[in-house]
Amino acid sequence: MTDEGGSGRADATGARCRIDIDTDGGYGWRMIAQNGRVVAVSALSYGEHGECRAAFEELCAGQQGLTGGVQHTPGGNGWMWLLRDRDGRATVVSARAYERHSTCRAAYERFRALLAEMGGVTGSCL
Repeated sequence: MTDEGGSGRADATGARCRIDIDTDGGYGWRMIAQNGRVVAVSALSYGEHGECRAAFEELCAGQQGLTGGVQHTPGGNGWMWLLRDRDGRATVVSARAYERHSTCRAAYERFRALLAEMGGVTGSCL
């Protein structure tokens, strides 16, 4: 369920999802925690707003079947986490790099818990 104001905020978690348009005209989502920080972003770009929204809702509903973990950033100067779909493609990545592996791992585990809570929330992405 979303709040009455239609902000996309999930009642149970306080988290919400927003859809943005990238510089190439594609759509991507970002998950925002209750404190206003962006915690995760889509690793894929979608051609239509509805397709992006459906992908986020599918992610929430099917998150238990996704694999993921912590790895070095592409530049090797920090840590990031990601989730992969059944085909092995990265679908979700951390919104920022972390200096410490343990901090990144804790953020990854919090994200997985948040995603599981949002799984029962319909219309959680605007």
